[in-house]
Amino acid sequence: MATLLTAEQVMESPRAPREIEVPASTVWPFVLAFGFTLLFAGLVTTMSVSALGAVLAVAGCIGWFREVFPHEHEEVVPIVPEDIRITTERRTVERLPVAAYQLRAWLPVHTYPISAGVKGGLAGAVAMAVLACAYGVLKAGSIWYPINLLAAAVYAESLKLGPAQLYSFHADSFEIALVLHLIVSALVGLLYGAMLPMFARRPIVLGGLIAPALWSGLIYTILGVVNPLLASHIDWAWFIASQVAFGIVAGIVVARQSRMITQENLPFAMRAGIEAPGMIPPRENGEDGQ
Repeated sequence: MATLLTAEQVMESPRAPREIEVPASTVWPFVLAFGFTLLFAGLVTTMSVSALGAVLAVAGCIGWFREVFPHEHEEVVPIVPEDIRITTERRTVERLPVAAYQLRAWLPVHTYPISAGVKGGLAGAVAMAVLACAYGVLKAGSIWYPINLLAAAVYAESLKLGPAQLYSFHADSFEIALVLHLIVSALVGLLYGAMLPMFARRPIVLGGLIAPALWSGLIYTILGVVNPLLASHIDWAWFIASQVAFGIVAGIVVARQSRMITQENLPFAMRAGIEAPGMIPPRENGEDGQ
């Protein structure tokens, strides 16, 4: 096997070789591949194409074998030293400001606690419920109409009650709608708490306007396929307005909460509560925390 030498070693050492031997170029692998291509192409054309492919494949195998055995075919290549100098136009090195006790940096560095997401979700749930009930009173003539429609998302019997029954109160539909509304709102609020720190500029615009519009379009598409009957009862203009109201209110509530350092930025020993030298940040007096 030939020894690889750097340009400096070639220039400085008088005994360094001026040329090396490398495997010689060969066309037989291409002939072999072309032969196999014709061999299989003949299965959908004519047998003559397969016969030609078989001949080329055998010739490629024999030719390639003779390039390696009994002796490898090699060619001599002269060594041309190159003087490579690495330069840069930067005069200073920019470094990411990371605390000494942090082993890695995850972005965002600060995020909202779980309680902030739950508070934002519940506040958004109230805003969305107010707007949905306003739609029921102004457009449908009954405050129970949007509640029965929400329950119909998981309780299909609500749609089987008949048009007149959708405008009246039903205890089972009300309980289902209330539980479903609170659970989904809390989960979406948690998602807001995790997403808003990622938006450096105008988080309320992205999280309160664009995100509700996107998932409203997604729900419209999915519901039209999964449950067309339910989709036909929904006023989508009011639906999008209620989602936007939820997003804006939840985003404002979450954004007003105090942030905390992302736990992923801390070493595992600190997250596990292990007291190890060099892992715990120093106190104000300069001593390591105990």
